[in-house]
Amino acid sequence: MVTIKIDDIEVQVPEDTPILKAAEKAGIWIPTMCYNDLIEPYGVCRLCSVEVIRGKRSRVVTSCNYPVREGISVRTNSEKIKWIRKVIMELMVSRWPNVKVVREMAEKLGIEKPRFESLEKDEAPDACILCGLCVNVCRDLVGASILGFAYRGIKREVVLPFDEITDKCIVCGACAHVCPTGHVKMIVEDYKGKKPEFTLGPKTAIYVPSMQAVPRVPVIDPESCIHFKTGGCETCAKVCEPKAINYEMKDEVVEIDVGQILVATGYDLFDASQMAQYGYGRYDNVYSSLEFEMMLNSTGPTGGKVLTKDGKEPRAVGIIHCIGSRDTNYHPYCSRVCCMYALKFAHLVHDRTNAAIYQFYIDMRAFGKGYEEFYSRLLDEGINMIRGKAAEVVEAPPVNGQQGNLLIRCEDTLIGKFREIPVDMVILCNAIEPKRDSDIIRRLFSISKSPDGFFLERHPKLDPTATTTDGVYIAGCAQGPKDIPDTVAQASSAAARILTLISRGEVEIDPVRAMVMDEYCSGCRICNNLCPYGAIEFLEDKKISHVNEALCKGCGTCVAACPSSAMTGQGFTDAQILSELEGLLI
Repeated sequence: MVTIKIDDIEVQVPEDTPILKAAEKAGIWIPTMCYNDLIEPYGVCRLCSVEVIRGKRSRVVTSCNYPVREGISVRTNSEKIKWIRKVIMELMVSRWPNVKVVREMAEKLGIEKPRFESLEKDEAPDACILCGLCVNVCRDLVGASILGFAYRGIKREVVLPFDEITDKCIVCGACAHVCPTGHVKMIVEDYKGKKPEFTLGPKTAIYVPSMQAVPRVPVIDPESCIHFKTGGCETCAKVCEPKAINYEMKDEVVEIDVGQILVATGYDLFDASQMAQYGYGRYDNVYSSLEFEMMLNSTGPTGGKVLTKDGKEPRAVGIIHCIGSRDTNYHPYCSRVCCMYALKFAHLVHDRTNAAIYQFYIDMRAFGKGYEEFYSRLLDEGINMIRGKAAEVVEAPPVNGQQGNLLIRCEDTLIGKFREIPVDMVILCNAIEPKRDSDIIRRLFSISKSPDGFFLERHPKLDPTATTTDGVYIAGCAQGPKDIPDTVAQASSAAARILTLISRGEVEIDPVRAMVMDEYCSGCRICNNLCPYGAIEFLEDKKISHVNEALCKGCGTCVAACPSSAMTGQGFTDAQILSELEGLLI
């Protein structure tokens, strides 16, 4: 540590700390317009100049890149320094008179009007002030070196190489992020019906998927991360105190020997764009349930505020139930959770806004403990409940030359009338559907699926967690749509079943099994392809099939198909059956 005096205030800082940061620790403000913590400073603006005194010698240095040394004292506001800053600031104001950051800095330094006129005055409010931050961040941090300076003196400007757009630019936005005037901008393409993930998704390449994620640790998106594109940046690794970030880590397949498996693969959300009548992907402010949940999250992109695309609070919100569920064209089953989270959405919107709220439902299925009471509470809050399936969502005609909001067309079966409800925001309660890769999982574990596509349990009432394959259990929405309490109960039941078998040490299996008589097996492999449980393997060394007794369920498919009668049921060979008949007849 080094002890120095800054304006007669003693401060201790690590050696080689820039004077600017040491002054910041001491609570002393030093003006600067070209410093950024992300990149190495180079003092181009000269506003951060200070007077360094060592013994009888005094010199003027830029504080942003001059390291502290033992025995020096610093004056940040001497008459010499004030004069230097005044001249520099007057030159800047004369050249860029309308730039906000320049005017604010001039005001802080007590400068109202410059004494000279610039020959290269730029009166744009977002003019480039040649701080060089964009050039340095592109070269030193990003590692792309797309931006550079051209010409010298008063003609100096920031340009692209040969004034041509290059594909070397990775569009990371670092230059726009550090630009103090807004001269460098990220122009984001906007259009009607823009997918909400572009506006509601994570804003950085490293992020926590959700506050409820287990484990709740950040993940890096390699397709967005600067380091994986140019080899530069590594800012997250520099600021991570536990040094937990490893860019060399790769995805890997790990094989683990286990005796039992709990399949809890979850669900996918129905893609509402398949039902074009509701405008998802065509109109602004039409959100799926998970997208709106992200908006309501206090750590989300709006900080938990309910806002439309233009940043305003909605005047009316429509919540449409059963998008893709209870519909023979898509999914005939009920998704079970939609009614209650739709009521939760209505309650939170009512709590955070003054918007009128409309619920469009087929039947209100508040079946759980306390659910009916919550429904009654929302009726008391003034939520509008419209019984009837919404027909479509359309744009309202423009009013006074301004774009109209949205209209929800529906039939209100309680009053027997067709209605059009104007709203600013529509929330779609998408159906829960099986995972898209569920067929791969089904074949992998030799388990069955019900007609709706979810995994089939052994018995819906007596054994809802087990499958027809011993040692493989299912829980949660892998077995069918269910809410959190039911999922927790089923998962706890499956875990208890697994622990019971583990504590027992040995497992009894059904004696009804298929067996191969080796002397008759011709190695045709017909049984291998027919076995629904994957219990038959082919032994290459003996050129015969072999039955894994732990997997075989004794269904008899292989026995019936074997052309050489080499496959038979254990305890039910032809000789044994004939002996039994002989015993009965004699």
